[in-house]
Amino acid sequence: MSKKSIKDIDLKSKRVLIRADFNVPIDKETGEVSDDTRIRAALPTINHIIDSGGRVILTSHLGRPKGEPDPKYSLRPVAKVLEDLLGRNVAFVEDCVGEGARRVIEAMQDGDVVLLENVRFHAEETKNDRGFAKELASLADIHVNDAFGTAHRAHASNVGVAEFLPSVAGFLMEKEIKMLGKAVHDPEHPYVVILGGAKVSDKIGVITNLLEKADKILIGGAMMFTFLKALGKPIGDSLAEDDKIELSKEIMAEAEKKSVELVLPVDTIIAKEIASGVEKKTVSVDEGIPQGWKGLDIGPETLKLFVSKLEGARTVVWNGPMGVFEIDDFAVGTKKIAQAIAALKDSTTIIGGGDSVAAINKFNLADRVSHVSTGGGASLEMLEGKELPGIASLISEEAGKKNDD
Repeated sequence: MSKKSIKDIDLKSKRVLIRADFNVPIDKETGEVSDDTRIRAALPTINHIIDSGGRVILTSHLGRPKGEPDPKYSLRPVAKVLEDLLGRNVAFVEDCVGEGARRVIEAMQDGDVVLLENVRFHAEETKNDRGFAKELASLADIHVNDAFGTAHRAHASNVGVAEFLPSVAGFLMEKEIKMLGKAVHDPEHPYVVILGGAKVSDKIGVITNLLEKADKILIGGAMMFTFLKALGKPIGDSLAEDDKIELSKEIMAEAEKKSVELVLPVDTIIAKEIASGVEKKTVSVDEGIPQGWKGLDIGPETLKLFVSKLEGARTVVWNGPMGVFEIDDFAVGTKKIAQAIAALKDSTTIIGGGDSVAAINKFNLADRVSHVSTGGGASLEMLEGKELPGIASLISEEAGKKNDD
């Protein structure tokens, strides 16, 4: 069901409480924001409200403070970045509720921007406390959820407030719902899913759900070794989840039953340790990995195989790197897969959160894919087919139409 978005409502002179995702890295030395990607991602929503004559009240969390104020998790550095990006004054309030916040908000004019302090400085936030949600909601006329990264959590600032205020999607949330929703519910075929990362256990839900939808599932990253071990291949000292071997066999059998092509690597790059500049070799999966060695990337023949499986794809979802891409010696597989996805024409290409996003950014290819998801856990849960609390709490378009009549 599609959700009402910020463009569907009148914002003139309205106090708009935006739940943004400003959970950004802060440089320990300088105390300044070291990567402003998430702040930039919120700008279209903020600017739309300003241009529509609304009053912008921003909320977010940063890090995991223990339910009480902690200066190292303050959003104050974010206010400075916002001022530079917006080219206007951003008033910073040292709490997200209470008399101080209320006074500043009551004095706001149309087009003003206020950033409230970290909502997780209150333990009630993560408990989705009704009283705290009501107090937050009392500061505004409308709630806009633009924090897809926390959509899988039922907290006060993204879900609880929706009981007391009309809640709609911001532009970032709207795009996430549209792109990931299409991949889950209405993908164009051929549909190819590429899964990597360390653990099968992290991706079980995704694999199970997408076995119903995908035409091909390509498996790389360390999770491939659990599957290879299930097939009786020697994997040396490679990372594998012994308690997931039976499950891997079941997944392979299920894929065959559903005529989904589950493609495993045919060769791998191995080394004795995870470090730069060490001796490395390429071995085929059939000859196996010797003891004392571990697989750290997919090999050149696997790359050729995977790239050939991407040809003609109309929908591609990629979640998880192909190897230890943080070290250049073992980044080739991840880089070449990223380049192959970026080179696809007439395809919807979705990078599904987490380390794959770090990889696509590292290789400067983010602007050459259809969508780079801003959520790690939220992306995975959506690909698992789950309903996310932060999306369920938004007004649906159908309900909105009834209310407008």
